[in-house]
Amino acid sequence: MNKFTLLCATTALIMPAAVMAQSTGSVDFEEEAIVVTGSRQTDVAGVQVPETPKAKAVLTDEFIQRQTPGQTVNDIINQLPGVSFTNNDPFGSAGGTLTIRGFDATRISQTFDGLPLNDSGNYALYSNQQVDPELIEQVNVNLGSTDVDSPTAAASGSTVNYRTRQPFEEFNVRMVGSAGSYDFFRTFVAIDTGNFTSFGTRAFVSASQATNNAVFGNRGKIEKRQFNAKIYQPFGDNGDFVSLGGHYNRNRNNFFGSMPLRLDPDRVVGSLSSQRFPANADERDYTVARCQVAAARPGLADTANTCGTAFDERYNPSNTGNVRLNSRFTLAEGLILTVDPSVQFTSANGGGTATGREGPGDLAPGAAVFNSFGYIGGSPYYGRDLNGDGDTRDQVTVLAPSQTKTRRYGVIASLRYDINDDHTARVTYSWDRARHRQTGETGLLQPNGEPFDVFPVNDPLTDVNGNVLQKRDRLSYAILHQVGAEYRGEFLDSRLVVNAGLRAPFFTRDLTNNCFTSSATGFVECFGTNTTAEANYAALNPTVQGPQNRKLKYDAILPNVGFIFDLTDSLSTFANYSKGIQVPGTDNLYNAFFFPANTPSARPTPETTNNFDAGFRYRQRGLLAQISGWYTAFKDRLASAYDPETDRTVYRNLGDVEKYGVDASVSYEFIPNQLSVYAFGSYLWSKIKDDVQSGVGAGGVPIFIDTSGNREGGAPKYTFGGRVQGRLGPVELGVQAKRTGPKFVNDANLPIVQTVGGVVREVYPAKTPAYTIVDLDVRVPLGFAGLSDETFFQLNVTNLFDKFYVGGFTANLENNRVPNAQIGAPRAVIGSINIGF
Repeated sequence: MNKFTLLCATTALIMPAAVMAQSTGSVDFEEEAIVVTGSRQTDVAGVQVPETPKAKAVLTDEFIQRQTPGQTVNDIINQLPGVSFTNNDPFGSAGGTLTIRGFDATRISQTFDGLPLNDSGNYALYSNQQVDPELIEQVNVNLGSTDVDSPTAAASGSTVNYRTRQPFEEFNVRMVGSAGSYDFFRTFVAIDTGNFTSFGTRAFVSASQATNNAVFGNRGKIEKRQFNAKIYQPFGDNGDFVSLGGHYNRNRNNFFGSMPLRLDPDRVVGSLSSQRFPANADERDYTVARCQVAAARPGLADTANTCGTAFDERYNPSNTGNVRLNSRFTLAEGLILTVDPSVQFTSANGGGTATGREGPGDLAPGAAVFNSFGYIGGSPYYGRDLNGDGDTRDQVTVLAPSQTKTRRYGVIASLRYDINDDHTARVTYSWDRARHRQTGETGLLQPNGEPFDVFPVNDPLTDVNGNVLQKRDRLSYAILHQVGAEYRGEFLDSRLVVNAGLRAPFFTRDLTNNCFTSSATGFVECFGTNTTAEANYAALNPTVQGPQNRKLKYDAILPNVGFIFDLTDSLSTFANYSKGIQVPGTDNLYNAFFFPANTPSARPTPETTNNFDAGFRYRQRGLLAQISGWYTAFKDRLASAYDPETDRTVYRNLGDVEKYGVDASVSYEFIPNQLSVYAFGSYLWSKIKDDVQSGVGAGGVPIFIDTSGNREGGAPKYTFGGRVQGRLGPVELGVQAKRTGPKFVNDANLPIVQTVGGVVREVYPAKTPAYTIVDLDVRVPLGFAGLSDETFFQLNVTNLFDKFYVGGFTANLENNRVPNAQIGAPRAVIGSINIGF
């Protein structure tokens, strides 16, 4: 057995609790609970079912390393019950859509070595920015609740926690080179120092680079670079340590494959709002034509053309990084302190264009007061020549992305005390402070529609008076102080284990909007430092809320209790109850600036959940099984839908919603180290309790959508699948498959209808079809060629049968609106050489 495999196998056997929680404190607390049942804490084919009161599922390094090199961890966990992920491409660098038990990504807390990864503003998760999978030791999914020290404002339900491996104790080099479909090419290298001091200090550094062509649209590239490092210092032999890690990720990629979910036969396939979704695999290979901006005409009023405006021509650049420290100290016998501080930064935008106007804008729409410059009515007015033709009469397409820069600081601390062998308690404190700067600077496009700089914030366009024009201008501070406590007791000769926890978060949202909020869906009018135009707009629009600061506070008491009871040596039952909260994100809060500060509408209500889990586990050498039933009750269920045409997210409150379902998995090793089988499945029900108001009609009469009793849209009705892994001589073979059930495309649970040529007609059915994806992996050791035991060739084929399907989308409330949906990732073949010594 090579050093790399040996280390992972040893870690899985002697440190099982390291997979089971996000922070060092939670790891440490649960590790003590597992000691008494450590002989049962094994995995089968890289799958574990931890013995905890919560329904959890775990994938180890053995499973992770069989997937496509460079693949996002969010796609890898798609092989767990309750999880549904649709990848935008086969390689993990272009984003995707994640749900767990019907919870969308904004309700799922994801952490990396205890570091919170959800966007501090809108709580989104970015699957293309996850750490290289070669460094992930194990990933665990907490299917329905959080830990008592979780520093999250987002998780009203599930959590995804993964931890990077520790540096090896011996010098080691690992190099991976991969090539495949769509000109995919990736290199990865990791160097471990081994112990380089007499105190056992060790470290690793790694770097990777991946490129591929955009999978759809026949244009664009995906480029990703990543660097990681970690240094680890143990203290003594009681588990104390300090570990310092660093991470940097750079993405440059085109969007692709997202288009209106409609099938009108008189429309062509494409990403423009006037086009449609493909009806089959033959139609999905559309092409976005190369274009050229029309030549400017001196003295004439030129109009902007569409060159550079297609979704596939937009860039999604991001630079992200973090520095994180994990530590554990024994202060006295039975008294353990853990402290995890972190710093992280983000600079990113989602592309997008606008029609720039060289002339002045209308400060009072409809009144024809064309006398000022600024970002007005969705367009920037500059008052100067943009296209170099010597006049100021033209309309010019400009780059206008939504820019975000975040600086985030946090710490999670825990103090554990072992009262005696059977009773343990801890107190926790979590702090999270994010400075979230959101702007919308504009930039020029080249004649071919490509941006000069994908980050126009670096050199933004100004109006004739030197004012920077932007479509939004806001500064937010998202602050969390949280205290918590947890108790664990063992009774009846350790057959009964009880956990009782409580977390009390205190949230502050300090929000400054430097623009006028002209609608409840996020439209704003911005004038930057042009105070004269700002004053004139305020005088002409006295009912529009102007630039201002608002501070909102939310708090909650969130219990988390559960138990495990061993019915036999192999069979146990468990149950858990937790309460969750999601504080409104910054987009929703800024939309509420449309309303006067002293009105109820200016303070959106947080979403809360009551989560229940109960089930059984069977654990015997070579056989692991778990089944659980669950129920989640939402109050003030917040739903959102993103509109790529307006670059706006629209929110609605679904009121009370119920979700419930069943998750199950079983893994069995038929022949040790030769043949294993894993199967899983989930079924999901959801019910919106009330009709939802969608607007106001004539005479102020409310308009309601008939949603009472309906399922929520966007989540699959069921999922099931499995994996078979075996060895034929030296060749190791794995086949995995998953079937994803149908999804309603709106909360009305009705077909999408549109008025076309004065006639109302159905343009898409009420549900997307179910589909089945099969993946194949083959590994051939190359030791027979005189190479090291750590050297092998691996072949991965994703979507083996090239199944066409509808990928990720966000469901709308009404059935008269068309969502955009991704085309499901097609078949890809990737070959890799792994060299280790």
